[in-house]
Amino acid sequence: MKFLVIGGTGRIGSKVVDRLRAAGHEIVIAAPSTGIDIISGEGLDAAMVGTDVVIDLANSPSFEDAAVLAFFQTAGRNILAAEKAAGVRHHVALSVVGTDKLAASGYFRGKIAQEALIRDAGIAYTIIHSTQFFEFLPGIIQSAGESLRLPTALVQPISADDVADAVVKVALQPAINGVVEIAGPERAPMDELAQRFMDRTGDPRRVVGDAQAPYFGAQLQDDTLVPAGQAWLGRQGFDGWLQQSGLVR
Repeated sequence: MKFLVIGGTGRIGSKVVDRLRAAGHEIVIAAPSTGIDIISGEGLDAAMVGTDVVIDLANSPSFEDAAVLAFFQTAGRNILAAEKAAGVRHHVALSVVGTDKLAASGYFRGKIAQEALIRDAGIAYTIIHSTQFFEFLPGIIQSAGESLRLPTALVQPISADDVADAVVKVALQPAINGVVEIAGPERAPMDELAQRFMDRTGDPRRVVGDAQAPYFGAQLQDDTLVPAGQAWLGRQGFDGWLQQSGLVR
């Protein structure tokens, strides 16, 4: 099979590419460095020729509200139009658990717009809703500012390796025209998990749990960021991920 992996040089994309290549599939990597630009559309039509499955792992380079929305709308329209013209059979997109509940966040308004374009494009699709990656923990802590106030809402983080495994599994199966949820094996309050990370990495600061603390501009309910029903669960828990991360002092 031929796969076009958009964002194939990134954290998840590079792992997906490696797995598909190891299985003997034909891969085209779409990234500015490969001459394929999803914003201008340059190189997209040629890359789509003969493609069976498109895997969209692209993310906005800016988190500013208007820029995020423009990125996902422009990229989504360009990608889906090129797919339709080429007769692509399956569009796979990576998104976030709880996206539909996070419209107060500019970033998630962009993701909501992206998902709406996919559903309305007339192309068979599967949207993967993933929980937060373990690799995002430092960024989540940094987003809390000097006060280190973080929500007490539950999280169920997943490793980048497990995300890549799930993306490949979905991409090799028929489209479901719906959403698949994926998550890590362990569930914990965000503030407690952040504190565990800081303790294990030698950061002496203390996290303050605050149920009203915003998450990238949005208010969270206890279950906003965890799967609503049955989900595909990764194998790697927090301790295993941290041990191989190189972050433990």
